[in-house]
Amino acid sequence: MGIPASAFGSGSASVDTDNQHGLDEIDLLRSGEYALLSTLLRQAPERDILERLAALEGGATRLGHAHTALAEAAAASDPQALQGEFFSLFVGLGRGELLPYASYYLTGFLNERPLARVRQDLASIGLEAVERLQEPEDHIAILCEVMAGLASRRFTTDAVIERQFFERHLLPWAGHFFADLEAAGSARFYRSVGTLGRLFMAVEAEAYALDAPAGGGGSDTAAVPRSSHSPETRRPRHAGSQGGFEDATQDQ
Repeated sequence: MGIPASAFGSGSASVDTDNQHGLDEIDLLRSGEYALLSTLLRQAPERDILERLAALEGGATRLGHAHTALAEAAAASDPQALQGEFFSLFVGLGRGELLPYASYYLTGFLNERPLARVRQDLASIGLEAVERLQEPEDHIAILCEVMAGLASRRFTTDAVIERQFFERHLLPWAGHFFADLEAAGSARFYRSVGTLGRLFMAVEAEAYALDAPAGGGGSDTAAVPRSSHSPETRRPRHAGSQGGFEDATQDQ
């Protein structure tokens, strides 16, 4: 493993820093949730991250309870032990207990058509992998990082693109992956990560489904409702660390 904190570099996308200041609170929460999952699935958390996680406050919702459970798990975890847990789950001797790739979950093999589709859509957004990227772009941590950047409007893209990216590259398999993580024999701390991820994916999927226009229409054309901060931008009505994707065209 070894996904850099910033997995993508120069290309054709741009960072919309002005719009970030006026970002809708719900989208900020969504971005933070994706960034949290990306961070924890990229590598085992060090002590400083565990201390920050232990301070998380939950709420009365199922997602809130999942945050509370994650905080409790972080408070009870040892960083060195977590290195071993992460290795057993995702690396292993030959392979880990879980293979966190869209290609594997959708086809049973690595580096298959789902990876090509991810790369195609990343290129259309204007993102390209940095040379030091050691994992294929259909890794769950990378996909969550992309969603964090899209939800926070770090990249100047249409919100319909954000919806399409979720529906194409996370909706078909991420919930199954997180459920597998919950049940993994090697998971202790990461069981709480699995629960949080499974519930958050369900919230995202339900919000998009509720916001689909009457009469259906495929994910390529379906609109999402307007966010309160912009009459031009349509985003899902979700109830909800920042990702590490760099802008792809700062020079444009």
